[in-house]
Amino acid sequence: MVFDDIRNIYKAELSDDQFDKLGAFINRETGIKMPPAKKVMVQARLKKRLKELGIPTFEAYLQYVFGKDGIESEVVHVFDAISTNKTDFFREPVHFSFLKEHVLPEFKAKNNSSTLKVWSAACSSGEEPYTLAMSISEFLGGGKDFDFRIHGTDISTLILKMALNAVFTEERLRPAVPEYLVRKYFMKSTDAVKRTYRAVPELRQKMSFSRVNFMDESYPLSEKFDVIFCRNVLIYFDRNVQEAVVQKICRYLKPGGYFFHGHSESLIGMNLPLKNVRPTVFQKI
Repeated sequence: MVFDDIRNIYKAELSDDQFDKLGAFINRETGIKMPPAKKVMVQARLKKRLKELGIPTFEAYLQYVFGKDGIESEVVHVFDAISTNKTDFFREPVHFSFLKEHVLPEFKAKNNSSTLKVWSAACSSGEEPYTLAMSISEFLGGGKDFDFRIHGTDISTLILKMALNAVFTEERLRPAVPEYLVRKYFMKSTDAVKRTYRAVPELRQKMSFSRVNFMDESYPLSEKFDVIFCRNVLIYFDRNVQEAVVQKICRYLKPGGYFFHGHSESLIGMNLPLKNVRPTVFQKI
């Protein structure tokens, strides 16, 4: 009987009506657009969840998701499943060059004894915040001109666990990270088969992570930041949602602080407390 249930799960299909209901819920709760083209992806990813729970059909699974227990405990797994976590070390490198050439020298000149606070607002599995940490550490060159902290957030709890663990495959590191930085900031696993690397404790201790859903009215953040990276996540939202999200994010950016967005995104025409200082780089007014 168990084997029959497993076979049924592999055969399970998400109907158009079921996808529409689930997609409307996801869009309302997360802001993520769910066009029909995403149906195959959603079905494939959620089948893994059906198998974990031993639920044979999508009809039964959606009854569970939208029931009292599911709304409280299962919805987060749905969001984990539909989240897109494309990321790389030193992605869009011009941003890290601007950080080191303009933002960090400016902070050093004005805030000798302050702590630089950076928010990686869609941190995924951690490549962006650890790139930020390496960039800032290299700028400081072992000096103590100022301290820094980096806070990463994402809607996916599973991906945040990966970021916190800070273990990356060799394929993720190379060739994106220069060899001298790999040797300086990562420890190679003793397992020759896995070929993984973990960020050194000196970087990990600069990090903190928490879950944030951009659609919430306010975010569970207790501080304001000098720099915010919010890159390649706005593309998943409609234009009106993009503007509302950036407006909320700006509440957590200090006056004069810097906001970075992805090169495939645009803030043109939005009513925001930001001025454009470089392509895809803004400063809070």
